[in-house]
Amino acid sequence: MKLSRLMFTSLAATAAAFSLGLVSAQDKAAAKPAEKASDKAAVSMSTSSKPQVEVKTSVGTMVIELDPSAAPKSVENFLEYTKAGFYEGTIFHRVIKGFMIQGGGFDKSLAQKPTRAPIQNEAEAAIKAGMKNDRGTIAMARTGAPHSATAQFFINHINNERLNFPSFDGWGYVAFGKVVSGMDVVDKIAEAEVGNQGALQNVPKTPITIEKVTLLKK
Repeated sequence: MKLSRLMFTSLAATAAAFSLGLVSAQDKAAAKPAEKASDKAAVSMSTSSKPQVEVKTSVGTMVIELDPSAAPKSVENFLEYTKAGFYEGTIFHRVIKGFMIQGGGFDKSLAQKPTRAPIQNEAEAAIKAGMKNDRGTIAMARTGAPHSATAQFFINHINNERLNFPSFDGWGYVAFGKVVSGMDVVDKIAEAEVGNQGALQNVPKTPITIEKVTLLKK
C-alpha cells in the first residue's frame, strides 16, 4: 500500500519534497482516533502565560516553553496529550541532522499510536505573533493536508524559514514554543546514527525514547 507522507519543500531543491514523518494509508484505516478533541474538557490557560514542560528522554532532559498567545489551539492540544501521558514510551522516529528531530507518534516497535481528531493549522497566527520555525522551536507535524496535525511534533535543529507561513503550500508549519533548557539534548539526538526501518526513513538505529513529558508548576 502506498505511503502517505508529511510533505514540504526540500531545502536543497525547490522541486523536491521532504517528508516530515510518515503515516501509511493502512495505519490511517486501522487506527481510529482514540477520542475527539471535544471529548475532553479544554485545558484552561491564560494566553498571557507561557507554560513549560519537561521532556525526559533516554538521552537527556529538555525544557520547552509553550506560547499560547501565538498558537493557543496547538498548545492546548499538546498539553492535553501531555496530561494524558500519551507521549510516554513514544520515540523520536525521524531524525535529520541540520534539519529537525521528530517524535511523539510511534512506540519502540514502530507501531503508530491512535490519536484524537486533528487540529486547525495556526501557522499564520504564529508568524504574526513572531513565532517562527527557528532553531530550538517545537512545531506540529502534519500530512500534506494543512489541518491534519494530531500528536506528532518536531523540534527544529536549524532555522527552517521555508516551513514558516505561507511556506510552499500556502499554510506552513506552526511553531508553538521553544526549548529553553537542554538544547544540547536536541543536538545529541540529531547526531544519532539513522537508517531505514520498514517504510520509515531516518530512524535512529538505537531507539531514543520519550520517557515522560511533565507540565511544570510555576
